[in-house]
Amino acid sequence: MPRPLLRAAAVLFALAATGPALAASCGNTPGGFNAWKQEFAAEAQRAGVGQRGIQALMEASYSQGTINADRNQKGVKYALSDFIRIRLGSVDGFAAQGRKRLAADRDFYRAIEQRYGVPAGILIAIHGMETGFGRNMGSTPVVSSITTVAYDCRRSAFFTPHAIAALQMVDRGMLSASQKGAFHGELGHTQFLPGNAMRYGVDGNGDGRVNFYDQHDALASTANYLRAMGWKPGQPFQEGTVNFRVLNEWNAATVYQQAIALVAARIGG
Repeated sequence: MPRPLLRAAAVLFALAATGPALAASCGNTPGGFNAWKQEFAAEAQRAGVGQRGIQALMEASYSQGTINADRNQKGVKYALSDFIRIRLGSVDGFAAQGRKRLAADRDFYRAIEQRYGVPAGILIAIHGMETGFGRNMGSTPVVSSITTVAYDCRRSAFFTPHAIAALQMVDRGMLSASQKGAFHGELGHTQFLPGNAMRYGVDGNGDGRVNFYDQHDALASTANYLRAMGWKPGQPFQEGTVNFRVLNEWNAATVYQQAIALVAARIGG
């Protein structure tokens, strides 16, 4: 997923303007979460969050599962072969699934590459690696998980803009208050953090709205993100290239980047 995917410029600027003196306090136990929500509501309103977003905040619960996952992160230390076995099963099997998905929706992938320059193989590889092609998009309510890590003192500064963005997404109908995602608030088919979802989200299916739980919207947004990070259309993406370095903006683990490039080449497009 775009690693925390994430950079909601307007949100970040709005929060920076408030200054640290106006920021809500943080905490490391569940006991202070409800009081923090009251403080954070005022901060969110200053950043432009409306009634629906504030209501979603008030209904959010402290996510112990999120805290457990955050504390237990150990990073990716596998060799590439082990990572592929654990995450993908096999290159051949994963690529075969990807080619079937490409064949079933070739016009869409062609249009996305024409617009953003990102080939189908890259997008399909990310989609499969992030959520198993949408089969597992997470089981934790996004608003609860992202507000929990915004409250937690460990990385409050990083996650606070994403919490604001999630509430704004609720306001705009881009996210339901109860919508589920991953433990750190990553959402949709390719697991955007809310700040990146707000900044890079695009309408991929032509229905006039941006919904990261719609495959076409999520994949078009992923292509938009990669292009914004410096993707060079028509250029190679294997290790040592500019486009391979862009994959670092999606996930900082080298084996993750290597796996994407490897299976994307097999998928083609």
